[in-house]
Amino acid sequence: MQVPGVWTQAWARGLSRGLDVPVANAPAPVEPAEIETRISEEAALLASAEDDLRIEPLVARGDSVAQGAPLFRFRRHPEVAITAPMAGMVAHLDLDLGHRLRRIALFHDDGAGRYRHDPGAAAQEPAALRRLLQDSGLWQAFRSRPFGRFPLPAEVPAALCVMVLDTRPGAADPRLAIAGGERAFEIGVRAISQLTEGPVLICQEAGAEVIARNILPRRVKILTVPRIHPQGLAGVQVHRHFPARPGAPVWDIGAEDVLAIGELLETGYLRQTRLVSVSGDALREGRLIRTQPWADLRGLCRGLLRPGPSAILSGSLLEGQEARWLRPGDRQVTARVRRERKEGAHWFRSALSRASRPLPLIPTAAADQALGGGVAAMPLLRALSSGDAETAIRLGVLSLLPEDLALADYVTCAQPALSALLAGLLERIEQEEVA
Repeated sequence: MQVPGVWTQAWARGLSRGLDVPVANAPAPVEPAEIETRISEEAALLASAEDDLRIEPLVARGDSVAQGAPLFRFRRHPEVAITAPMAGMVAHLDLDLGHRLRRIALFHDDGAGRYRHDPGAAAQEPAALRRLLQDSGLWQAFRSRPFGRFPLPAEVPAALCVMVLDTRPGAADPRLAIAGGERAFEIGVRAISQLTEGPVLICQEAGAEVIARNILPRRVKILTVPRIHPQGLAGVQVHRHFPARPGAPVWDIGAEDVLAIGELLETGYLRQTRLVSVSGDALREGRLIRTQPWADLRGLCRGLLRPGPSAILSGSLLEGQEARWLRPGDRQVTARVRRERKEGAHWFRSALSRASRPLPLIPTAAADQALGGGVAAMPLLRALSSGDAETAIRLGVLSLLPEDLALADYVTCAQPALSALLAGLLERIEQEEVA
């Protein structure tokens, strides 16, 4: 018979599982005042055909735009706007047929100033807060699970998850991003708690709390999370504490975005920069930089890169994608040395690579730890490999996004990638839900 105390300790250890992934030139901890601010001369948002961003432009090429001014609205959701990440001139506005956005780019010009939004009664009225967040572009800071889209304009979450921890290799500590802005962070937490009648979960590392428990609404809970990857991913915490499901979505948002909401409510102005970590083996040194959204990654890495071929990723070593511009939501840049991969032509490897089915998954402790210990790892990964949606849903796949399986891809070297299988399965489930 299991002794309850022993079971509790084993359960707690299981929920602290993870792996330390080494990353070259991770930035050293610094004081907030020592962090460099670097605004790139250009900023751009690119959209692929898969994104299918159909928009109504509010500006034209050559227009001068203030930082925070609306650039366009979504055709399917005209309530929701995207705003200028910096003051400048519209250099490019490229649309395909059907008003699909391909690219919008700005040249920096401080003289264009800053755009002030009217907070009005948004701090006290949920409907006014929604309008303000949608007009200001901060609505896109939320991600809705299942499926990871930004929330529909009228959507009401069953719960909210605020991440004051990021355990991706090389990530900056979000507490550093909000240092000195604790009052605005508190205002932001109180405001977004109006958007749901369910719990608001603040996930942070052990230590000094970013906000005092005794001043929070009762529905706001502070959860202590171990600093080991993937524990600092929203998907792991959502699955553990409030699993998402159709009809009961769960939203997640980063700490600095909550701070930005608080500042918007206080001043009417959008935050001009975000804290970004720059790391990787192609650098002379890693660095923390404050920069604008959509920043030019080459500009951020200028003076830091070592000679030789390199690839710059928007995102971490695990899930980052090679890019020219900082992708929305990303707070890491990884500069990686380009190496040519030379694999031996062993007959068994060649047979597996030509197989019609995915490569076999081998149960290991690392695979279990890669999902944080709160998920039945191998059954879930096998369900993904076989496309078994019913089993995957039962095991919690609706709380996860592809980024939550990036560490599993790293330790299993699965082909095709588990994160890609998850993306395909979620798309299929979403289409069936709509149908």
